[in-house]
Amino acid sequence: MQSTSITPWHTYFHYIPSKLPSRHSLHFKKTLVTYTHSCHQEQEKHSTRQKDVYWQEMNFSVEKEKPHYRNDVKEQGVEVIVRSGIRSNSWWARIKAALGQRINVEGISFSVGIFYKDKHLAIPHVFVQDIRYIDWAELKRRGFEGVVFDKDNTITVPYSLNLWSPLASSMEQCKSLFGNNIAVFSNSAGLAEYDPDGRKARILERAIGIKVIRHRLKKPAGTAEEIERQFGCKSSRLIMVGDRPLTDIVYGNRNGFLTILTAPLSLSQEPFIVKQVRKLEMALVNRWSSKGIKPISHWLLPDCQYCMKDELL
Repeated sequence: MQSTSITPWHTYFHYIPSKLPSRHSLHFKKTLVTYTHSCHQEQEKHSTRQKDVYWQEMNFSVEKEKPHYRNDVKEQGVEVIVRSGIRSNSWWARIKAALGQRINVEGISFSVGIFYKDKHLAIPHVFVQDIRYIDWAELKRRGFEGVVFDKDNTITVPYSLNLWSPLASSMEQCKSLFGNNIAVFSNSAGLAEYDPDGRKARILERAIGIKVIRHRLKKPAGTAEEIERQFGCKSSRLIMVGDRPLTDIVYGNRNGFLTILTAPLSLSQEPFIVKQVRKLEMALVNRWSSKGIKPISHWLLPDCQYCMKDELL
């Protein structure tokens, strides 16, 4: 069923109020080695000569064993050092991951170019409060072949590996229309730097029933080749859904997706620095939108208002 038109296109990207948006607004908030040797004394009946032979043999045996003992200790010491190094590296990796998920160096570097000449890349084609307001049927009818979701604060609350329950019906509708052509492309689960063994990706796949794309570069860096291989079509026939203008939306617009920006699901669980970056992002998007900067029109959906639902059923 075709969705109800809610706002003329020429006024769609307009000044954004500071409060949490309505569904029609373009604003959102943001070894221990042990060496033992025991000897058993000979019975008193042995002769002195027999005792001397015994002790000579014993001393020879001990001297023969000492180098091995030293080697064992040395090897064990190396093992302890190596294990300690592994533990240390693991500890540092966790610290690095925690910082990296808060400070996106790639995003910052791309932002420099956006600030000066590519402001339109940060402006989404569509803004909705959450994915329940997306008309999946209309997007399918228009010729789109797949959907790519960001994870944190788009379909899950931050750091969760489960779908946010109110979105379940919308996600099921999306699956029914696009089949297996749905995936998560996240800067956490599936990213080689922070999920090297893919454990988080596998848990998320089991929880929500859709593929998590493994990749090496954080959004907005990188091309769409990995995603296009996954879907078997050009990125211009795909939809990128995310909650961050300078990562999800910039990545999507750079690579030809239809971009949909959602409001964050939960600000209360976000780290302080992420909240501040989010505020800065939206302040910039507000300013640029108020000056009339718009995204490049998408050839499959030049009038993007028609992919939005007027109200929830």
